[in-house]
Amino acid sequence: MAVKIHIIGGAGSGKSYLASQIHKKMTIPHLDLDDIFWENQATQYGIKANEDARDYMLEKFLNQPSWVVEGVYLKWVTPSFERADRIFILDTPLQVQEDRIWNRYYKRKSKVPHLAKKETLQSIHNLLEWNKKYNEIFLPEFMKKQRTLTKLFFLKIIKILSATCSRLNKMAHNLSITVY
Repeated sequence: MAVKIHIIGGAGSGKSYLASQIHKKMTIPHLDLDDIFWENQATQYGIKANEDARDYMLEKFLNQPSWVVEGVYLKWVTPSFERADRIFILDTPLQVQEDRIWNRYYKRKSKVPHLAKKETLQSIHNLLEWNKKYNEIFLPEFMKKQRTLTKLFFLKIIKILSATCSRLNKMAHNLSITVY
């Protein structure tokens, strides 16, 4: 069964976790939009990728019969929103998101190999400030514009994502996935 899922939410909201669970359970390709938005080969942190290259990589990924896409981005990913069968919006308390952002930063700074990004303390402070605006302004504005979409699912995350698995499972039963 072909399925196309787009997951959005603030930094640290649980997007990557949910996408990885869907990817594993359904064996469908997973795209973290950060991987094409940022220039990961840059020697300096926070360098954006070329927009044409980014858009080309997104388009190429979306041409697959099934996929799960996740990220905070709302504007340049319109093609993904249009093609998605389901759009999950994760609403995680800001304090939980901030705790996760800090935990990720500390793990990366302790040189956990697969988390080796080049953030600085200042970039984390900037992210926390931006993420607050995202949750309080950008995401609510996006949701107002999308109210009529029947493929939109709003997931209120109470404490940790695993605590909402039964609710996710009920919403996702048509997709034949189970979240643990």
